[in-house]
Amino acid sequence: MTQGVGGQWFYWAVLSAVFAALTAIFAKIGIAGVDADFATLVRTILIAFILTAFVLYTDKWINPSALAPKTWWFLGLSALTTGASWVCYFRALQLGEASQVAPVDKFSVVLVALFAVVFLGERPSLGDWGGIALVASGVLVLALKR
Repeated sequence: MTQGVGGQWFYWAVLSAVFAALTAIFAKIGIAGVDADFATLVRTILIAFILTAFVLYTDKWINPSALAPKTWWFLGLSALTTGASWVCYFRALQLGEASQVAPVDKFSVVLVALFAVVFLGERPSLGDWGGIALVASGVLVLALKR
């Protein structure tokens, strides 16, 4: 697995960040005058259609029964937590400013690092912990700016 910035993972992660940023902006505009929970449902339905078309177009479809029970279990847990995250995110966007909500949402970076240590046995370096601390500090500064 490539660990450095030049690895393919990094470019996909940057694209993820760009799309996540646009998600916040588009969602903030899209939920104006609409209940946040209903907006989340509409978004989820659209995502299901788009991803189905993408998987079929790229010929990546496999028989779902071929997935191991452990895979189903953890993808199910991931779906539940994703849904909960989206509901909370859209509600926060409806109530607050995108420039405050998005940084707090990115506190997930800090939580992922902590959870990765506890559940996955990962061991970030001292420098990594410094970066994680900076992210946490930045979240606080941006969230509490007013």
